[in-house]
Amino acid sequence: MASEASIKKTMKALKGRGIDAEFVKTREEALKRLVESIPEGAEIMTGGSTTLEEIGFVDLLKSKRHKWKNLKDELLAEKDSEKQAELRKRSVTSEYFIGSVHAVAETGEVLVASASGSQIPAYSFSSDNIIWIVGAQKIVPTAEDAFRRVREHSLPLEDKRMKSIGYSGSTIGKLLVFEREILPNRKIRLIFVNEKLGF
Repeated sequence: MASEASIKKTMKALKGRGIDAEFVKTREEALKRLVESIPEGAEIMTGGSTTLEEIGFVDLLKSKRHKWKNLKDELLAEKDSEKQAELRKRSVTSEYFIGSVHAVAETGEVLVASASGSQIPAYSFSSDNIIWIVGAQKIVPTAEDAFRRVREHSLPLEDKRMKSIGYSGSTIGKLLVFEREILPNRKIRLIFVNEKLGF
């Protein structure tokens, strides 16, 4: 787990890159902050995320005990493959896109790996509000360490997880290096949690 000094250093670097970083101690606090951050009636979409499962957000969405428009519900309900593909494309323009990342350097670079790349458009441009929930164990000293973490730590764990649920495994199809946000209409929020969450 990252030290308090490391977390503070990283948060300062992120803020200098246009990312609003904050820190909570527990997954329960993270869920509370996340729920508070999304206005009633907002259109939301989530990327596949073990972290969101671990904090209870996925269960909250499945319970339907929320006041948002969850685009993933529409996506999963659609059985026509062509219509589902169109919904998938539309989902990356949701008002709020919520997920996690695989590594954050103390210097402020944020790395997100994806097999399909489905969440990359939203994270990089098409959604105006991004919220990442990130276990503090994902903080590393440099961008080079972040690349190493993705390839040597995150990928093997995700590959094992995919095989455990009947798939052939996983791969890094696309890798986003989020350097900074320059568009004034976009709000990028990263909530560090002082717990080991996700890969």
